Amino acid sequence: MIDINEKLRADDLLARLDVFWAASAKCIRSIEKSCPPGSGSPVFTVQGRYTAKGWTEWTQGFQYGSAILQFDATGDEEFLELGRKRTVEVMAPHLTHVGVHDHGFNNVSTYGNLWRLMNEGRIPEDAWQRNFYELALKVTGAVQASRWANTSLAAGGTGYIYSFNGPQSLFVDTIRSCRALALSHQLGHALMGERDGKISLLQRLVEHASNTAGFNIWYGVGRDAYDVRGRTAHESIFNTNNGEYRCPSTQQGYSAFSTWTRGLAWAMVGFAEELEWLVTRSDKELEPMGGRAETEAVFLNAARATCDFYIEQTPVCGVPYWDTGAPGLAKLGDYLARPADPFNDFEPVDSSAAAIGAQGLLRLGNILTARGETASGEKYRQAGLTVASTLLSDLYLSTDEKHEGLVLHSVYHRPNGWDYIPPGRSVPCGEASMWGDYHVRELALMIGREATGQPYYTFFGPTD
Repeated sequence: MIDINEKLRADDLLARLDVFWAASAKCIRSIEKSCPPGSGSPVFTVQGRYTAKGWTEWTQGFQYGSAILQFDATGDEEFLELGRKRTVEVMAPHLTHVGVHDHGFNNVSTYGNLWRLMNEGRIPEDAWQRNFYELALKVTGAVQASRWANTSLAAGGTGYIYSFNGPQSLFVDTIRSCRALALSHQLGHALMGERDGKISLLQRLVEHASNTAGFNIWYGVGRDAYDVRGRTAHESIFNTNNGEYRCPSTQQGYSAFSTWTRGLAWAMVGFAEELEWLVTRSDKELEPMGGRAETEAVFLNAARATCDFYIEQTPVCGVPYWDTGAPGLAKLGDYLARPADPFNDFEPVDSSAAAIGAQGLLRLGNILTARGETASGEKYRQAGLTVASTLLSDLYLSTDEKHEGLVLHSVYHRPNGWDYIPPGRSVPCGEASMWGDYHVRELALMIGREATGQPYYTFFGPTD
């Protein structure tokens, strides 16, 4: 269980954030040289060098989005120019990619960040640039929403955005990528169907989120023999003939009945940030989905359950092992009562899950504080800061000039054996991932803005 530092404040981390952003700049420059456009998107490091490995090019937006976040945090125009240039040059295919579920990862990280910075007044207003970013965001949300499978009446009679595995597959990851639908709807866009039927992107977002909350997350109510509140399944499987729910599954976790911690983290931050966005929507917009109270309750319940599970099932330092049911954990003894050990002989930790999950903890804490639940809000906020402090420590933050990774001890696909294991070691360690490095930059930006009194960081920016 995380040993929450109740006294830690955002400004206590400023000195380490200076070290962090200096290391981040070095990494971005190095990756730009070693992984230029056309060479394959960098996914994870092998012996400190980023390499391509993947099912799809789902990490390219993180590569160039990282440069934009670097500018956001430091004001260094070199990185704005890099991020903007590469977005224009190489990101267009991701906008109309009908074969993936992860539009929010690639396109909100690039086009979305640039649009947000213009809305915040951080980059000059320019009508053509604005139109370019907004058209891209409208397109990506609609394309993502078109990847739709309907559920049976017994399963709710709604639907979900299906993963690249096919229409039978609902991934927990996709809740974080729904930010693409959110921005597209925010910009007044819709998906047009047969006979000019107008399909609400907000409706699809809420239905997808509700099915993710209902089928990929457990709440301790006796759903099955393994119903532990807050545990998640990477994947839910549906019968494509009639839309009935069949079973939990996993691609990257240990089993369907254990919790892959990066999937858990995607749910933590996905539900929390979408709940923040829902607050900006009018009551009238939410009426077709059952109204504000009913809709927000689903998101809040999912965010709370997953964040509580993370706090309870993560070692005291705040960095989890890659799966809560990984068999080697039994050989580590009381591993939850001491800091995670990236160099153990049995199971890898996953710092990327911590980088993603910490932001979810902070956002949930801020949501609850705004709702008047001060004590609960403080608990989650302090948990998030505790995790961030660990990630900024020398054990995880890489300052090695020769290493292209930023936060070490991340894993990608343990079941497939894709992650590099150093000589003399039994499990992967010492490497970084593009999604982990991007999301720790978002986390650092969020904390840095709070510590220096800057506007609160959200993917959707100011809505005035």
